[in-house]
Amino acid sequence: MHREPPAPLQGTGSPRRLPLSPGEAAPRGCPGRFAPGPRGAPDPAASRGRRGLQAAGLGGAAPAMAAPAPRQRGRSRPCPGLRTRLPVLRWLPRYSLAWLQLDLIAGLTVGLTVVPQALAYAEVAGLPLQYGLYSSFMGCFVYCFLGTAKDVTLGPTAIMSLLVSSYAFHEPVYAILLAFLSGCIQLAMGLLHLGFLLDFISCPVIKGFTSAASITISFNQIKNILGLQGIPRQFFLQVYETLRRIGETRAGDAILGLACLAALAGLRAMKSHLPRAARAEPLAARVSYLIVWTSATARNALVVLFAGLVAYSFQVMGSQPLTLTGSIPQGLPAFRLPCFSMAAPNGTVPFRSMVEDMGVGLAVVPLMGLLETIAIAKAFASQNDYRIDPNQELLAMGFANVLGSFVSSYPITGSFGRTAVNAQSGVCTPAGGLVTGSLVLLSLAYLTSLFYYIPKAALAAVIISAVVPMFDAGIFRTLWRVKRLDLVPLCVTFLLCFWEVQYGIVAGMLVSGILLLYSIARPPIKVSEGDVLLVQPGSSLHFPAIECLRDTVCSRTLAAVSPPRSVILDCCHISSIDYTVVAGLAELLQELRKHGLSLAFCSLQDPVLQVLLSADLEGFQHFPSREEAERCGGAEPGGSGAAPFASTTESLLLPAGLIQ
Repeated sequence: MHREPPAPLQGTGSPRRLPLSPGEAAPRGCPGRFAPGPRGAPDPAASRGRRGLQAAGLGGAAPAMAAPAPRQRGRSRPCPGLRTRLPVLRWLPRYSLAWLQLDLIAGLTVGLTVVPQALAYAEVAGLPLQYGLYSSFMGCFVYCFLGTAKDVTLGPTAIMSLLVSSYAFHEPVYAILLAFLSGCIQLAMGLLHLGFLLDFISCPVIKGFTSAASITISFNQIKNILGLQGIPRQFFLQVYETLRRIGETRAGDAILGLACLAALAGLRAMKSHLPRAARAEPLAARVSYLIVWTSATARNALVVLFAGLVAYSFQVMGSQPLTLTGSIPQGLPAFRLPCFSMAAPNGTVPFRSMVEDMGVGLAVVPLMGLLETIAIAKAFASQNDYRIDPNQELLAMGFANVLGSFVSSYPITGSFGRTAVNAQSGVCTPAGGLVTGSLVLLSLAYLTSLFYYIPKAALAAVIISAVVPMFDAGIFRTLWRVKRLDLVPLCVTFLLCFWEVQYGIVAGMLVSGILLLYSIARPPIKVSEGDVLLVQPGSSLHFPAIECLRDTVCSRTLAAVSPPRSVILDCCHISSIDYTVVAGLAELLQELRKHGLSLAFCSLQDPVLQVLLSADLEGFQHFPSREEAERCGGAEPGGSGAAPFASTTESLLLPAGLIQ
């Protein structure tokens, strides 16, 4: 059937909407935005994403985006599979100059944030500072082609840097190999659609880990704020040594570090309380708003620049009271395979030994990276009204880490802070990442000589300002009010992460798993006593739960002073059972029949009924509803009564000796 092409956008009228393909990211608040909804319906939040330029009224009316040309007969459509694997093909054909304008602004704003953060996070990872920059551009380029969220930016983060510090042993060779192997694991998970494994990391475990990481990362930077040297990296030793040597504090570093912290906090507060300028206000007011908004958004770059100028001034005067970053190699990293062995003073460390050294990190690093990225992507997709494809996000992350390892990157993931800056800057497509990545490359090629004068205290202030909001003190109070049992994995993870990060995460996951298995093994069972004993499990029955069900029924019937004449098992909440449950129900039927009692089933869902019918249980009786089962009073032991099904043949599925 021939379709009329959509009419081009004209003036300020409502655009006609085109349907989105599955997983397509429709840029919110961008010119010519296409989103699901009633055709021609107005978009109440069409300009929410342009908080910087558009909110100030400086962007003017967005130019209309031309409608796609009508399809010609005989021209084949692009392969749907290719569009699924290369999301760039969904938005690139309709890219416009208006989108380019906003993507440039957002990319530059994020670039001014990522450069100082990359230098600081390399310090957290225990690597030379240039590796932070090496890790900051490949993810931007790869995600532009493979990502499904317009807002997400990939690069080094505080959490990932802390994990790299634990598993790479401050060796760049280990860190780069960890990125390569993590990317391979993430690619495999994406191809096998194993993203559901992330669901087994519970929210209390994540909150416990991020809150502990906030404290450990912040305290790890106290030594740079105070100008102390030789402080160990283990948290408890770090606290002890810092307090013991606090008298050795360098006044210059301390004053500058505290001043940078105050400036960052003030700019953050200014941005959160900044009133939005209306279009009706004078041009001077709108320009002032834009200047303040840009300064607050790029606060990390401004603070580092100011601190660098202060350090350079002292250097020119011939005295230097500050601890400087030092020389950083200039130039782009070589594009080559990661090293699969490492030279050591006493020989060569082979690939197998390196993998054994990283151990559980090969599971923790890729899983935490995926968890952080997908959580951020889902949050901003929900906020900005577009959809993401989780399995495609796994592939994007995997390719970013694998290709990143070819340029000496350590593992990267989605950054919440930079993603928020990206969204607030009005980004329209993932193409904003191309601008960010290009800015990092320019910094590596031409600006590394200037990084020499950046004080370590300023970078420490940037890190502390970024990670302090990660501490969620309210989660303890919330869980105490909502479900106190969830405080157990939260506290286990939180406390053990101060010892070693990997122990905290693994222990928290184990505790969460035990609690999950316990709820499966001991489901809630409601029992109503009378002439007929009514038993109603509150969830599906799996093999650990059948003994609990049998004990409950037997204790209320066989051990009772006045036992009921029949038992009704209400299965309305049971959606699945396994073979062990079938075997246990067969034993329960026999045991009750030996004591002159009957067991009837009611409200069986179709999948469960088919399993029980296939098992051909002896004496199996089933009623369609609980009311009918109670009205009939169950059934006589061994008789069919009013039940629609009864069998006296032995089960062909049960093991020998189960039915005597």
